[in-house]
Amino acid sequence: MKRNNNFDIFNDLSSDYSDEESGEFIPLIAPEEENGLDESDIPDELPILPLRNTVLFPGVVIPITVGRQKSIRLVKKAYKGDRIIGVAAQKNTTSDDPESDEVYDTGTVAKILKMIVLPDGNTTIIIQGSKRYRVLEYLQDDPYITANVKLLEDKFPEKTTKKMDAMLQSIKDAASRILKLNPEIPSEAESALQSIENPGFLIHFLSSNINAEVSDKQKLLEIDDANKRASTLLEYMLRDIQMLELKHEIHKKVHSDIDQQQRDYFLRQQLKVLQDELGGEGPDQELNDLRKRGAKKDWPEEVKKHFFKELDKISRMNPAAAEYPVAMNYAEFIVDLPWGEHSEDDFDLKRARKILDADHYGLEKVKDRIIEYLAVLKLKNDMKGPILCLYGPPGVGKTSLGKSIAKALKRKYVRMSLGGVHDEAEVRGHRKTYIGAMPGKIIQNLRKSQTSNPVFVLDEIDKVSSDFRGDPSSALLEVLDPEQNDSFIDNYLEVEYDLSKVLFIATANSLDTIQPALRDRMEIIEITGYTQEEKIKIAQKHLVPKQKKEHGLETKDVTFTKKALVKLIEGYTRESGVRSLERVIASVVRNIAKSIALEEEYSKRLEDKHIVEILGAERFDKELYQDNKVAGVVTGLAWTQAGGEILYIESSLSRGKGKLTLSGQLGDVMKESAMTALSYLKSNAEKLGINYKVFDNYDLHVHVPAGAVPKDGPSAGITMVTSLASVFTQRKVRSKLAMTGEITLRGKVLPVGGIKEKVLAARRAGVNDIILCARNRKDVEEIGEEYIKELSFHFVDHVEEVIEVALLKGKVEDAKELVVEDTNTNTSS
Repeated sequence: MKRNNNFDIFNDLSSDYSDEESGEFIPLIAPEEENGLDESDIPDELPILPLRNTVLFPGVVIPITVGRQKSIRLVKKAYKGDRIIGVAAQKNTTSDDPESDEVYDTGTVAKILKMIVLPDGNTTIIIQGSKRYRVLEYLQDDPYITANVKLLEDKFPEKTTKKMDAMLQSIKDAASRILKLNPEIPSEAESALQSIENPGFLIHFLSSNINAEVSDKQKLLEIDDANKRASTLLEYMLRDIQMLELKHEIHKKVHSDIDQQQRDYFLRQQLKVLQDELGGEGPDQELNDLRKRGAKKDWPEEVKKHFFKELDKISRMNPAAAEYPVAMNYAEFIVDLPWGEHSEDDFDLKRARKILDADHYGLEKVKDRIIEYLAVLKLKNDMKGPILCLYGPPGVGKTSLGKSIAKALKRKYVRMSLGGVHDEAEVRGHRKTYIGAMPGKIIQNLRKSQTSNPVFVLDEIDKVSSDFRGDPSSALLEVLDPEQNDSFIDNYLEVEYDLSKVLFIATANSLDTIQPALRDRMEIIEITGYTQEEKIKIAQKHLVPKQKKEHGLETKDVTFTKKALVKLIEGYTRESGVRSLERVIASVVRNIAKSIALEEEYSKRLEDKHIVEILGAERFDKELYQDNKVAGVVTGLAWTQAGGEILYIESSLSRGKGKLTLSGQLGDVMKESAMTALSYLKSNAEKLGINYKVFDNYDLHVHVPAGAVPKDGPSAGITMVTSLASVFTQRKVRSKLAMTGEITLRGKVLPVGGIKEKVLAARRAGVNDIILCARNRKDVEEIGEEYIKELSFHFVDHVEEVIEVALLKGKVEDAKELVVEDTNTNTSS
């Protein structure tokens, strides 16, 4: 069964159904006083008429078209009798011949008001709902469904409460809102709705006509409590209102967008006509300007053909099309690039050296390399830019050195930070077909510099990372290869660009994280850091004047003595560079500026005691050489990012079974050095005058003080073996001696790094003698003579030489007598 027309949200509120043959009018809203049938008129056994997509409620009148044979037989028989039938909704709307188990058990008793037989054989009936029922038992399925039913009370209160009145008013308001949002419903429906006074009929009528699924309407029909049925109905209606409002908003927005597009197109056409009349700039004028600029460019033939081909393509586009501004931006970017435009280099090498010396104290290797580059360029007048990589700890002036090089060469300066870059498109650019496509930062920075041969600093190249978006370090391989970068292709640009005239300078704090292939393309120049003497000079020449200027002080307002600067360097900073030193100088200068502003008295000549008064207690303790009265305590040399330091290795023996204990937060390599040293002593005990049984009778504990500081590296090897040899022989260690070097199991001494920093640390600590590997002699020769003139160096190749130099013949004052017990016993059985 199906309804004769679509009763969609109140469409029938003001409609009547007309029987054209008889001229009778049957109102689709029945008078409220007509309740349909009395309970006494309704038999217990009813024929059940299944309805598809429709739920009938008491008091509601609806037309139904009957087409199934079972249903036609049922209707005709009922129409000839008492005209009373049961009406129930189908569970499965696709079933054409529903059985009793395919219809809902709760339905509505209805009376057939009118039956009309149509020419096509279908029958239309007008029915009015009366009472709700629930099936007790189905009796048959053929020739139609019949069932024993029980009538259900609607339980509407005779006198409504305030809560119920408020609920009914909310329902009416919601219905009015739906009528306003639905323009297809006639305006008379509003007055018809407001005329309904019976609460039960109002709820039934709206339940029948709301826009909801059959299952939801069936749920309303099955609810016995009036309050609950009303609240559920209101919930469905509010949901319907939200849907209608959303549809209305979408329709309005779409309509507005279409109107805006039409308006924009119309205005553009008018603007084009006006511009043509007035001779102003329009799309054609912009294209002509690009053609003129392109004709003046000194670029390769291939690029020229590509550019003018793009302009021809743009000229055929509609200026209102979305692709037009994208294509115009691309053409403008190409023509903005400095094709073949180079700044003229200054080959005055003496001037260049003065600039480098004035801006940076020390860094002789780097300065010499730059002067060499300028010399070759001056003689040859054509040289592919070398790729320099300045490697060293933070704060040593790697980045600022790039500015000085640009100033010396009179080239433009460009800097690109690579720290944290993990998208390959940052280097190579995006394909211009992508939404929001952009060229890579290499090409972008060249466009900003307006020259093809700037000094290009690639900062923090060791901090490039990779993820699913690509590997930027691999993209840099082409950029930094002098043999390839003359034909670099950016994905956005799509044509080759010559980077061979660019002077690339990379900076890095560590070489370990740089991809090997990328590292191979660069010339590594190590900047190891500044010595204390160099830091003093840098502070006097650069840092103090700079901070005075930045804080509004004049030269005469304050001066730093050498002792004050030493106090700042040793007591308040611990670094290889001068960044922290600049910060503490700024703190002191701010304090002086405050005193001047408040007109307070202060010392214009700062000594070390004034530094402590201004900054408070020293933050770092200076490690000084200690005496050698205890066996097993040896001074080693270590390299840190803050420069060189001395450290002590302490060894002690206790009665036990030969257990080795290592402490002091040592790394794996340092632990292995200790085990290697012990193994060497065991295998060479006789040479050193050690009873081999001692190793099984005493536990050995090796400790490196400052246990909270992690320590690692192989350079403590000879220090370890000297410490162990001293404790096992109880021999005294030479006074004011320090050492560094790696050892092997065979006793070979291997070279280590950071010699300059280590030697200067030993000098500051008051050490006189230093033991180094013979192969580290070349590193000592690179240190300035003024720094090592008070030191004596012992270059060795074997551990035996180390022990010979380090250990004295005499024993320490409180030497232990190592007791050896023979634990071997012979037993027989």
